[in-house]
Amino acid sequence: MKNKSPKLRIGNGYDIHRLVEGRKLIIGGVQLQHPEKLGLDGHSDADVLSHSIMDALLGSLSLGDIGKYFPPSDEKWKNADSLFLLSKVIDLIRQDCWEINNIDSVIVAERPKIMPYIKLMKKNISEVLSIDENLIGIKATTNEKLGPEGREEGISCHSVVLLEKI
Repeated sequence: MKNKSPKLRIGNGYDIHRLVEGRKLIIGGVQLQHPEKLGLDGHSDADVLSHSIMDALLGSLSLGDIGKYFPPSDEKWKNADSLFLLSKVIDLIRQDCWEINNIDSVIVAERPKIMPYIKLMKKNISEVLSIDENLIGIKATTNEKLGPEGREEGISCHSVVLLEKI
């Protein structure tokens, strides 16, 4: 059976990191101020938004996940800027002539309030991906005090991307 080459591919990404003392809180390449002075723990800068977008991009083309390309066992990626990692992922996606149609993400956090930072997050991501800001949707919600996000143990992000063959 011959497979027809699809013109569109969709990918889903998810990431969560623990909130800890002594780390910066970076989401979408923006440093946020947590009321308790907490940041996200991880091998890189632990940017949950960038990580979930990377996993969605890679997943859309069945290329694995970010751990395959930037393993936490590799000291090269220690404290890496996730926007830089995102730039490497989009290069990989474009090598096979795919382009982003749109991205939709939701950040789940009780605190800090995310909305004041969304415009700058969209600007950062659009610049790295070389796409219009209006192709990037970023929303934020609380978890109504439920689960690890609700107990303020961590922050997570879900992302969906649609790619189009060019």
